[in-house]
Amino acid sequence: MSVCPAILYNDAKAAIRQLKDAFGFTEVCAYEAEDGSVMHAELSYGTGVVMLGSKGRDGLFARTMADAGPAGVYVVVTDADAHHQRAVEHGVEILMEPTDQDYGSRDYMARDAEGNVWSFGTYAPGGGA
Repeated sequence: MSVCPAILYNDAKAAIRQLKDAFGFTEVCAYEAEDGSVMHAELSYGTGVVMLGSKGRDGLFARTMADAGPAGVYVVVTDADAHHQRAVEHGVEILMEPTDQDYGSRDYMARDAEGNVWSFGTYAPGGGA
């Protein structure tokens, strides 16, 4: 793994819960500041990791990302339909139902509580579908 998306959230604790409960991520670590904000968290899925934290913190990254728009992240899953069903059961906004793509993948698209777009599907970049 050599690329890790990093996303800042207004409510990072809620984002961690949604990523774990609705999308099946596993919490690797989470570090909180004295005020309860999330300084840094890592959640894994398969061999990938997403890093996240709370908006409004000090530091160059936080200041640079303060007005950043939503991010888009693609996650490889073995069963897009089952993964989609789990997201639906947790009330996630679905942008695209599971769909067979011309390039051989089966994907669906969802939006998290803060507007980030998550795509889940069977396409494995660099390895084909």
